[in-house]
Amino acid sequence: MKNIPGSIFVYIIECNDNSLYTGWTTNLERRLASHNAGTGSRYTRMRKPVKLVFVESHATKSSAMKREAAIKSYTKSAKLELISSHQNIFIDNY
Repeated sequence: MKNIPGSIFVYIIECNDNSLYTGWTTNLERRLASHNAGTGSRYTRMRKPVKLVFVESHATKSSAMKREAAIKSYTKSAKLELISSHQNIFIDNY
């Protein structure tokens, strides 16, 4: 899913220790690069490289932030179920 002006993305990345990190961004490509460069979140700095495993687009920042909060409240098994049930056909581009 290439960056689309006006789109906000909610994403899940898998870290090198198999943990999952959820976030939102307006520029997915740049955000993934920052996670892998160690300049993203504090959580991912010591867990790189990271791999994109889930992404969905939202029309508003508010809906993306609500979705991020909801996903962050999930158990790891629920997140893995979400990842496996979601068709992430654009992930291979990252």
